Amino acid sequence: QVQLVESGGGSVQAGGSLRLSCAASKYTYRPKCMGWFRQAPGKEREGVAAIYIGGGSTYYADPVKGRFTISQDTGGSTVYLQMHSLKPEDTAMYYCAADAYRCSATWSAVDEYTYWGQGTRVTVSA
Repeated sequence: QVQLVESGGGSVQAGGSLRLSCAASKYTYRPKCMGWFRQAPGKEREGVAAIYIGGGSTYYADPVKGRFTISQDTGGSTVYLQMHSLKPEDTAMYYCAADAYRCSATWSAVDEYTYWGQGTRVTVSA
């Protein structure tokens, strides 16, 4: 079992920045793939970014490429999502997800992840 706790959400104006954090704990084996997803009201949950823990490979959804950066701490138990140039369409609940297997080409699929955090809200005003 893996516990994921997100933090760092908030409200910003368009063009602003936020950094989300996801701390993983209570695991026997460190997760190998950790990702960020988001879900806006009335929409499906979508993958935003993922990182292969230990390997360092990163993956991004097209809408956030060049604006968001996913990274990990030295121990690999905390993952960050640095978000710049935020847009109103980035408004959503952001969720951290983790899986025991390394990230694959289907990293953005909800079904790829076993463990989920409770989410942190991001609101971007025009």
